[in-house]
Amino acid sequence: MIIYYAILVAVILGVAWLATSVRIIRQFERGVVYRFGRVRPAVRGPGLALLLPVADRLEKVNLQIITMPVPAQDGITRDNVTVRVDAVVYFNVVDPMRVAVDVQDYMAAIGQVAQTSLRSIIGKSELDDLLSNREQLNQGLELMLDSPALGWGVHIDRVEIKDVALPESMKRSIARQAEAERERRARVITADGELQASAKLSQAAETMALHPAALELRLLQTVVEVAAEKNSTLVLPFPVELLKFLERSARSPAEAEVAPAGTDDAAAIAQALQIPQARQAGQTAPVGGRAIR
Repeated sequence: MIIYYAILVAVILGVAWLATSVRIIRQFERGVVYRFGRVRPAVRGPGLALLLPVADRLEKVNLQIITMPVPAQDGITRDNVTVRVDAVVYFNVVDPMRVAVDVQDYMAAIGQVAQTSLRSIIGKSELDDLLSNREQLNQGLELMLDSPALGWGVHIDRVEIKDVALPESMKRSIARQAEAERERRARVITADGELQASAKLSQAAETMALHPAALELRLLQTVVEVAAEKNSTLVLPFPVELLKFLERSARSPAEAEVAPAGTDDAAAIAQALQIPQARQAGQTAPVGGRAIR
């Protein structure tokens, strides 16, 4: 019976020793061992780690990428606009020994540096840069964070500005500016279209002046387009040039020679035909407001 109790006590002590001296380190962790308060130079890798029951103490360090949101910071940009900007920082531990020994709380340290760097970036940038040129600002913010973090054994993977909150008055000003810019573009496009249309119309007028038959073809095309609408009323435009052409064709050669240039009125033609008869009779014929004998 005594032997049985002795064996039982030995087993219990063995289990207690294993419980205090054996640790399991996961794949994404590294172990830093302190022996009587002094750190051991070797960093324990993943797997089983054997420790001295009383002398050793194990501290595990996570090597995974940590996502830390940076609280929104109020600041004034270089062009005197009050904004509220928040960001997010992605980082991971690259030197477990430094993180465990050199920094008391590396998470809080990274958070404080991120807030101060974000305020500094806001003061150095203009509002247009915060709204449209965020990639360059993210790189600058990453460099500002990475400089002190490397000394702590931490690597800054990336930094991104999440949101830029503007006052309501500034939002209205930006909206008015965008509206004015759109209106300016619309006016320029309309003016450009009018210029191109006037150039094409001028070319068409020159072509019709050289070739009168083109005007007839255009008239027939207009008739076809109007007839396609299936309206009960058909309005047919009749060009004045066609009337002048028909009038000149109806004149005799003698009348065409006597008729003054540029006059298409029938009264003017009759007056021009009466001038020689008035001269033969010795009468005065009014031409241009004067009497001619």
